[in-house]
Amino acid sequence: MTKKKQNFYIKSKIQFMGILFFIISSLFAETNLATDIKQSIISPCCWSGTVYDLDHNPEIENQIEKFVAMGKTKDEILEYYVGLYGERILAVPKAEGFNIMVWVTPILAGILGISFLFFYLRTPNNNLTAVISTPTEVPFDDEIEKELQKMD
Repeated sequence: MTKKKQNFYIKSKIQFMGILFFIISSLFAETNLATDIKQSIISPCCWSGTVYDLDHNPEIENQIEKFVAMGKTKDEILEYYVGLYGERILAVPKAEGFNIMVWVTPILAGILGISFLFFYLRTPNNNLTAVISTPTEVPFDDEIEKELQKMD
């Protein structure tokens, strides 16, 4: 084989692998989109978990698969379900309006707690404790010493 034929052969293999990779990734991208949507929607049958986590809603799962096959985007599908059930269907609330508090409150509480600990641990403890000294003259010291010696 000549060098030109070898280069052509190698290039054609690389192109074939690239096309194959693209096809496989596009197939998985659609499934990943469906999985992503299932993880983004709360199951309306019991409102205790996502559609992905609970297997109680095969109708919704099939409907999501159909929407993805039709070529709808994630936002379009989520808006459809928000229109049906309201915003409580979303597993992650939108960061707009009052829902911003859901995102901001934990961050503020963490910053407040860390700063409180920082300043509390940083301030010196000025409470001086007095040293209690015992008097050197203990009444009946000699008698106590004699008693102790007898015990030994």
